[in-house]
Amino acid sequence: MRTSHLSITFWQNVSKKISGNAPLYVRVTANGKRLEISLGRSIPIKYWSKTTKRMIGRSNESLQVNAHIEQVYFKLLECQRQLNLEKKAITAHAIKTYYYRDGNDQKTLVDLISYHNRVMANVIKTSTLSHYFTTEKYLLEFLESSMKSKDVNLIDISFEFISDFECFLRKKSRLNHNGVMKHLTRLKKLINLAIKLDWLIRNPFINFTIRFLKTERDILNKNELIAIEGASFDRTCLEITKDMFIFSCYTGLSYIDIQELNKGHIVKGNDGGLWIRTKRVKTNILVKIPILDKAQMILNKYAKHYRLISRDAVLPIYSNQKTNLYLKEIAGKLNIQKKLTFHVARHTFATLITLSNGVPIETVAKLLGHTKLTTTQIYARVLDDKISEDMRIVQEILNNNETN
Repeated sequence: MRTSHLSITFWQNVSKKISGNAPLYVRVTANGKRLEISLGRSIPIKYWSKTTKRMIGRSNESLQVNAHIEQVYFKLLECQRQLNLEKKAITAHAIKTYYYRDGNDQKTLVDLISYHNRVMANVIKTSTLSHYFTTEKYLLEFLESSMKSKDVNLIDISFEFISDFECFLRKKSRLNHNGVMKHLTRLKKLINLAIKLDWLIRNPFINFTIRFLKTERDILNKNELIAIEGASFDRTCLEITKDMFIFSCYTGLSYIDIQELNKGHIVKGNDGGLWIRTKRVKTNILVKIPILDKAQMILNKYAKHYRLISRDAVLPIYSNQKTNLYLKEIAGKLNIQKKLTFHVARHTFATLITLSNGVPIETVAKLLGHTKLTTTQIYARVLDDKISEDMRIVQEILNNNETN
């Protein structure tokens, strides 16, 4: 393996063999001068390939040794890159010095996270940034428990590091498979940022696959929606939460979009009716939604609510945490077995209210503020009631054909 002014060769020093094993070294040659660096690994002589300069086989040991060799190789290249950036001579001694130095001049994972959070604070939503804070917390816990360290050089992040971090996350009782994948996705985005910043030349995720499992999204069926609409509660908090949920069912607006909804977002459309015209908080995509009668009734009901007097909002929605807590209580009172969260209303709008009533998926995508139909397809699925109704129509057609 050769780069400009530098040759890197991995070899096994059989003169130091013990019980059939011999240590591995890397030989660094620059401008005709060379020196050796120990890899700190010793393997059976019979498993070392002089041709490929790798350990033979697919055993766990072989994979780990070969991954370490790759890591060392790219770390040496990174040392060369640093010397070039600093306009210093490329010598074997300089490479070795950079290889063994304490890392004060090397960019670290903590450096990367700090840079990302500082720069992205004004770019992404606070809620999104908070997810990165959680990933950061898990990474620091992983470093502490698995590596007995509070930081790691970026060039030391390898496939093995990522795999070990995945195993660490899977031991967290609160995280399911997709939760683990989300944290790994955020780490991958951080690594991609490091590459763009020229803090890293090799992507350790290149052979790592992130796979999300498809999940069934809860939606209400017709009877469940009717039950919630018809329910009446003595406690004001439950009554308001029920109405906010129903409003979302008939507009498709998310919790945060309803929270941010104000009088300026209610406009008269070209058809003469009232529309909601607003930008989604999450994506900044403009959505224009004709206000259906049941949504308008809720707007009218709270038009003069005391909680709205001092602000421009149009609906008195509680905090997200309280709202979902009250929805859980409502589900219990109405014997609804599904996990009732506020986002179920948005799914219900996509499926029960629109698609099941013949609204084209392209229109539904516009109403939801999606730029890709594939996103809308995740929300929407055909209900059993719709299948039953469609097949009933088919049966009627068949019956008519038989009688004619």
